[in-house]
Amino acid sequence: MKNYLIIFIIAYLAPHLSTAQNTSHNITIRVIDENQNFIENASIKIFKNEATQPTQTLITNVNGSANFSSSETGKYSVEVTALNFKNSEKSHFEFPAETKFLNVFLQSKTTEINEVSFVSKKQLIQRSQGKTLINVDANITNAGTSVLEVLEKSPGVSIDKNGAITLQGKPKVLILIDDKPTYISGTELTNLLSSMNSSQVNQIELITSPSAKYDASGNAGIINIKTKKNNQDGINGNLSINYGQGKYHKNANAFNLNYKKGKFNNYLNYNLAFNKNFTDLYAYRTYFTNSGSVKASLDQDSYLTNNNKQNTLKIGTDYLVNDNTTLGASFNGALRSMKGTGENYSNWLRPNGNIDSTLLTNSGNNYELNHFGIQLYGSHQINKNQKISADFDMLGYEIKDRQNFDNQVTGAAISILSSNAGKINSNLNIYAAKVDYVANLNDQTKFEAGYKTSTTKTDNKAAYTLLDGKNWVPDYNKSNHFLYNEFINSAYSSVEYKREKLSAQLGLRYENTYYKGHQKGNALRADSTFSRAYNDFFPSTYISYQIDSVSSLSINAGKRIDRPAYQKLNPFVYIVNKYTHIQGNPFFLPQHSWNIDLTHSWKGILITSLSFSDTKNYFSQLFFEKEDDILAYAEGNVGKMYNYGISVSAQLPINKWWSFTGQSVFNHKELKGYRGLDYSSTINQLHTNINNSFRINKDVYLEVSGFYTSKARNDLQEVLRPTGQVSLGLAKTILKGKGTFKLSARDVFYTQAMEGDTDFPTAHEYFKIKRDSRSINFGFSYNFGKKLKSISRSGGSASDEMKRAAG
Repeated sequence: MKNYLIIFIIAYLAPHLSTAQNTSHNITIRVIDENQNFIENASIKIFKNEATQPTQTLITNVNGSANFSSSETGKYSVEVTALNFKNSEKSHFEFPAETKFLNVFLQSKTTEINEVSFVSKKQLIQRSQGKTLINVDANITNAGTSVLEVLEKSPGVSIDKNGAITLQGKPKVLILIDDKPTYISGTELTNLLSSMNSSQVNQIELITSPSAKYDASGNAGIINIKTKKNNQDGINGNLSINYGQGKYHKNANAFNLNYKKGKFNNYLNYNLAFNKNFTDLYAYRTYFTNSGSVKASLDQDSYLTNNNKQNTLKIGTDYLVNDNTTLGASFNGALRSMKGTGENYSNWLRPNGNIDSTLLTNSGNNYELNHFGIQLYGSHQINKNQKISADFDMLGYEIKDRQNFDNQVTGAAISILSSNAGKINSNLNIYAAKVDYVANLNDQTKFEAGYKTSTTKTDNKAAYTLLDGKNWVPDYNKSNHFLYNEFINSAYSSVEYKREKLSAQLGLRYENTYYKGHQKGNALRADSTFSRAYNDFFPSTYISYQIDSVSSLSINAGKRIDRPAYQKLNPFVYIVNKYTHIQGNPFFLPQHSWNIDLTHSWKGILITSLSFSDTKNYFSQLFFEKEDDILAYAEGNVGKMYNYGISVSAQLPINKWWSFTGQSVFNHKELKGYRGLDYSSTINQLHTNINNSFRINKDVYLEVSGFYTSKARNDLQEVLRPTGQVSLGLAKTILKGKGTFKLSARDVFYTQAMEGDTDFPTAHEYFKIKRDSRSINFGFSYNFGKKLKSISRSGGSASDEMKRAAG
């Protein structure tokens, strides 16, 4: 492996190093906003001496930079403009300069420097270094919402009935919080994001083509949730209180505090949320004979409610040892509880539609999650051209889930009562460490390399019991004790080259994976084990070219992997109701994807992209029939998926009081696989997000936003019907700009339902899910201290493990 990396580095660097030596008299101008993000498509005018007309006009690339070259020396000045930013003042410099970089800082168009001024004046969407940046507070209707609801309204992001997130029409996204992996997926990740208050979040980064330094996980790319942080001297903070009312109450509160003095910067983030929700699920399942005639039908109506309570805490310290060295430590923890009840009516229907019998199921659920995480990190500037950083993470999860089901079947002469219960305990421990190295080889070439190792250990025990008369006896058919260990080692290197209008990056990542699972036996089942080891190389490349002063073109390509969530490898059985089960799959293999996209930008206000993705061992839900008319589903590999996409996004200031932001993503998908029958399907789907912001006066803003998703397919055997919603918002600044009051209405017309059809080899099911999505929210936030300003903190050493910690 070491030889491969050396050959790759030398082969790529050699021509660039020789070319770079012939370059002279140039300077790179970088345009940066108040959050330390590079600004793409900014216009740079270069003036010679006291000239009134520019000698050159440049446009920044996705890295927020543009290269100025000239054989004429002397005094120059530069002016920079960008959409939704204040124009810069003239910056003067001597050319050739002693430094090869000139940084120009732009400020968002707000009436006050302090970020507590109304944030809708800040640009909702920005693009920087190949990322799409969503400024959460710039959207009024985000007040009082969860992070999951914010993602749901973000451009190119959609969420299915199980809470799975897709980006640009592609499933499997790696979720990070402050550059740090969440380590959980599936239901656990959905619960985390739905309980996290949006007022804690500063920005959301959408990265569709990550570089080699990121973990290779995530077919669709990465979503990085950046929380609010501050590095100003003294005490600074924010308090946010939100109350919402749908059918049930929703309360979310957040407190952020920073204290910086001397070499220490201390921070604290706390979130407290209470809410009650419901799920209204209707399903109509039809069973067929081998000849295709109707054998029976099952009409199911379920109503579930749950009360949720969430406490999350993050505290940490950054210590500036000297001008070159920084050390830091942080602790984060979460306590979450959910208590729910459910009632399900299932009517068995004869082929003529008459009721044969009725099943009434009453269920209860008591769920608890305890989480802790410790992170140690540091960075050292070796010299002006070299930097090294290191991280260590230790995390733990303890999950307890208590379930009970009481079933009563009635018919012409039948009345049967049965009860069962389950205790599901899960413990997860993750240890990860990484080191990264960056070197500026010359003015145009940057080299990066790194190494990471991680260990994951899980212990899952599901104990089910049946009521036999007055006694509870073990149900060995469903009970399960599953142990799982996984080890991943990875290394990467990349080279970035910039010269005049051209910017390019080439990277290679190597990952070695080994895992072992052990299902302990019981009275009916023998012990069983499985293990697997595999190696993968993940190349990635990025090329950007500035066509002229208003247009740029870029191409991204790379290989990605998605590993199954740990819990989905566990062959456990989870009861949804008497006739529906969820089951794990120990034979679940990783899926691999090749992705490529071509993007054109015009003035930074109109972005168009073409994309293609080829996925093998495609992840899909698998639906199969068991005995006693039970239908079960699991996740597994089904074959191939080809995804062709085109997206168009626009960010237009219609006039002084109205601004518009919108994006549409069209995908053509081809899925091929085998599940008892040969499945081959194609589908065309469209996802559209829009946001309109209206300035009523200097203190009051109105917002109308919404999204629409057409008929869509993510799983081989399931098709989702169209859905969408419209939201309204009103915001007013008070207390001399330090406070903001927001009133919003979400899903005004109550159209956001998950509806679809599922095909089985000898059955078909129609379903519709409605939740407490229509609500009115009242929010108030107050900022104290100096203005908020984002800083860069270590993202941690784990990149993929938390995402996969739960099914």
